[in-house]
Amino acid sequence: MRGAALVALAAALGNMLQGWDNATIAGSLLYIKRDFGLHGQPALQGLLVATSLIGATLITTFSGPLSDRVGRRPMLVASSLLYTLAGLLMLWSPTVGVLLLARLVDGFAVGLAVTLVPVYISETAPPEVRGLLSTLPQLTGSTGMFLSYCMVFAMTLAPSPNWRVMMGVLVLPSLVYVAVTVFFLPESPRWLVSKGRMKEARVVLRMLRGREDVDGEMALLAEGLGAGGDTAIEEYIVGPAPEDDDGDQAGAAVRLYGPERGMSWVAQPVPLGGQGSMLSMGMSRQGSLLGSIAGLSQMGSMLDHLQDPVVALLGGLHDMKPAADGNGNTLFTNFGSMLSAHGGMDWDEENAAPSDDDDKTTAGAGEDDVDAEGLRAPLLDMRTQSSMTGSGIGVGQSQATSTMGIGGGWQLAWKWTEGVAPDGTRQSAVQRMYLHEEPGGDGQHVHAAALVNQSALYSTTNDNLQPDDPITPMGPAMVHPASCPAAEKPRWRDLLEPGVRHALVCGVTIQILQQFSGISGILYYTPQILDQAGVSVLLSNLGLTSDSAAILISGLTTLLMLPAIAVAMRLMDVAGRRSLLLWTIPVLIVSLVSLVTADVLPLATTLHAAVSTTSIIIYICTFVMGFGPIPGILCSEIFPTRVRGMCIAICSLAFWLSNIAVTYSMPVMLDYLGLTGVFSIYAAVCCVALAFVALRVPETKGLPLEVIAEFFNVASKGMPKLDHDE
Repeated sequence: MRGAALVALAAALGNMLQGWDNATIAGSLLYIKRDFGLHGQPALQGLLVATSLIGATLITTFSGPLSDRVGRRPMLVASSLLYTLAGLLMLWSPTVGVLLLARLVDGFAVGLAVTLVPVYISETAPPEVRGLLSTLPQLTGSTGMFLSYCMVFAMTLAPSPNWRVMMGVLVLPSLVYVAVTVFFLPESPRWLVSKGRMKEARVVLRMLRGREDVDGEMALLAEGLGAGGDTAIEEYIVGPAPEDDDGDQAGAAVRLYGPERGMSWVAQPVPLGGQGSMLSMGMSRQGSLLGSIAGLSQMGSMLDHLQDPVVALLGGLHDMKPAADGNGNTLFTNFGSMLSAHGGMDWDEENAAPSDDDDKTTAGAGEDDVDAEGLRAPLLDMRTQSSMTGSGIGVGQSQATSTMGIGGGWQLAWKWTEGVAPDGTRQSAVQRMYLHEEPGGDGQHVHAAALVNQSALYSTTNDNLQPDDPITPMGPAMVHPASCPAAEKPRWRDLLEPGVRHALVCGVTIQILQQFSGISGILYYTPQILDQAGVSVLLSNLGLTSDSAAILISGLTTLLMLPAIAVAMRLMDVAGRRSLLLWTIPVLIVSLVSLVTADVLPLATTLHAAVSTTSIIIYICTFVMGFGPIPGILCSEIFPTRVRGMCIAICSLAFWLSNIAVTYSMPVMLDYLGLTGVFSIYAAVCCVALAFVALRVPETKGLPLEVIAEFFNVASKGMPKLDHDE
């Protein structure tokens, strides 16, 4: 945990520089327009601010695919170098043209940081604290704004404030960021796994988690490469194996093997809603995955039809409160030691032959279990007796499952099925399962829901199984992720998969709504908005100029943002992302309506300034608790590993285009519509955003990234139909 927190904080320094730049341009713009005579040119004023956004938009177009190719860390290093170059150019800036060039380079740096820092943190953080660590960019960004406003305010007290120095000071913190990215940040372990660099990924994971045993997470990262395809939700009733069980499984029962040889439980698949199902047995369905499916299958109201199925599915999971074991874990407590990882797996592609550790892992295995390249090693240490009779793979088959905890109350399992095809040839199928305990167990049996899909780690499928493959007696052989079929798919084609499209609609829409709620315009032009609202009246006794008063209030506002963000960090993994949005967006609406009301009603000057200032402070502080960090967090969580960079680039492109539209139009809209018209539009957008969150944004707290992606995959292809008549 400590390693992941330090790495997240170091990466989030890029967002601190973005916040620093936002506040600097907001404060220095008051002096830039005087120096260059831009008072009668609001469009050029908007362009000075928006040029960095244009640069961010341009770089975002390439940053996602490029980060998938070269890695997350090199792109963050590039961002730190671009920040330094931009600071030097702004410190010079003899003309408007050079200043525009500096702002463009600065936009390149901002675009890389804003796009990739959330991805980097989400890929390195444990599921249980991912929300907290993913909120760090918001905290560091607001901290950068506060420090910058303090600097700008101090400079405004000078007889002749120098805006070039205000903007050029960016060089100093950017040099610190260069050192951090070059000498401290490791590469994302998920990216390393996607490139087959398993040994490096293991070293990084050990550092991030502070423990040696990372086999379970390594397996999860590799399986995440195969997200997509036909994912099914299945229901199991799990109980002890009969004492006289000889190892053969009746029907399609699944054997769950524990760490000790001879310990086994039996998982009996149950048709969803069929005879014996927990749904038809009258068990409680409230707050469960299977209960959510039942509810979706009986949708009748218009509101139910409008709600996204993935919202109901994940909502059912988060409503569950499984009992914790003695260690505070909630991972299949009734299974006990049955569900445990098998240690000693050889994930290192650099080894051409088994090591001593491999010998321990593969005791009793043949030499062919590891191939010449060292990319295959037994993953399941179990012996099964296959019944090779029957007319198909569904008859007379042998199934076995090995499991390990992956966080968030989930277990990763592999179901290996071996049987005979109608033509008499051997066939085998390997599926990976994400298992989650359901309510309603009787002490002897456990109800479990499972997301089942083809494994990304095995070559022993129906299509490519060869008679000489070493399937028995040790079980399936692991294929190195760099050579698995999932890693070889054309990546652009993956964007057309239903689950990815489904997630993209959610991510792109929430990013657009965030920007059109007005935050960028308010942050960039806070001093001008406050000046227009008459804030100088409130500080007239201090003897400050209107410019200094506006910047001082802006700085105090950013200071108040810090405790608000601290509260959000605490609640992000407790209340959850969706709940924070549903509670904070209404406050945004009220604050914007108050601002409009104060501008419409004939209030005294002092009262008008007080109401306007208070409304803006409440709006900004509430925004950073929910609508500020959460869209970026969601977008970094809902996409499969193999296309995460590309999808984040698309969402970021929507973010920056919307940001440009809002920022560039802000001074023009203020001139033509005034505060009343501008903030009325923003309030209306917030109302739309509230409806979208209620209907389309799922809760993702505490879930492994790979599980979240599978839920979008399931929901996009239609929910299972429950048969309640059986």
